Amino acid sequence: MSKSHYLALAVLLLMGCSGGRQKNRVVQGESGTELHGTIQLSGAFALYPMAVRWAEEFKKMHPGVQIDISGGGAGKGMTDAISGVVDIGMVSREVYPEEINIGAFPIATVKDAVVPTINVENPEIELIRTVGLSREQAKKLWDKQFNSWGELLGSSSTTPIHVFTRSDACGAAETFAGWFDERQEDLKAIAVFGDPGVAAAVQKDKVGIGYNNIAYVYDQNTKKPFEGLAVMPIDVNGDGSISPDEYFYDTSTELIAAISDGRFPSPPARDLYLVTKGKPEDPVVVAFLEYVLTDGQKFAEETGYIGLPTEHLNDELAKFKVQ
Repeated sequence: MSKSHYLALAVLLLMGCSGGRQKNRVVQGESGTELHGTIQLSGAFALYPMAVRWAEEFKKMHPGVQIDISGGGAGKGMTDAISGVVDIGMVSREVYPEEINIGAFPIATVKDAVVPTINVENPEIELIRTVGLSREQAKKLWDKQFNSWGELLGSSSTTPIHVFTRSDACGAAETFAGWFDERQEDLKAIAVFGDPGVAAAVQKDKVGIGYNNIAYVYDQNTKKPFEGLAVMPIDVNGDGSISPDEYFYDTSTELIAAISDGRFPSPPARDLYLVTKGKPEDPVVVAFLEYVLTDGQKFAEETGYIGLPTEHLNDELAKFKVQ
């Protein structure tokens, strides 16, 4: 499924989320136990494509369940979940203790990462791929301390640099900023709404740089970056150059492998969460969460994510599953 399909589906789901809801229930049908009802999710763009895939597969097994999903950022997902506006919030950052204190019940589901994105036609593209971006450089870059690519890369280039960030409260910004010990509100740059918005801004600006969740950088079918996008490699050891073992960005398959084995740093790699208001008890919601942590994991890699280790999944299941 392409990114454009996800975005179109998001709009349709947003339009269709209003209206009354019937109580979720489990009934005995001719073929055994049947689930009926509606589950509503909102929140992180980072988790949106994965949630859509889980919903599609879950509905094949339980056609009596309707699942409505909308984006809006991790902040919205957390707020909607705690306030009871939705059954499940999608959150792409660590859940804060103060959120848990007021009812947030987080369940880790899959892992992904935020990567610095540039335009593939950037005039400094070859040097960018050679030098990469270190934590210290990123900290200065999103503090408006560089005005040109030459200043960032240590060259004589006077090519201007346009820096983008997110305008919505989101896990991508919080996680990316956390890589260099900052918070989203500390990032100084041109603010754009949503993961798709930042990707589109960079695609249109040859001297732009932003950051995106990997599902909005790589095409699921080809495993290569979407047209116009490239990833600025991270200089993990901070030595001012990208060594062969630090370059794994040509395909999402390579990047996912690097995240899995720890070559890509955490943050900006991180767990993604589904959050409910208190321990989930609704039987349909519980069934969906159990599916996500069991059979749903097999769709993680092909959708552009990293499934969690079995031990981690069992720990998450034990938090809410009735024994």
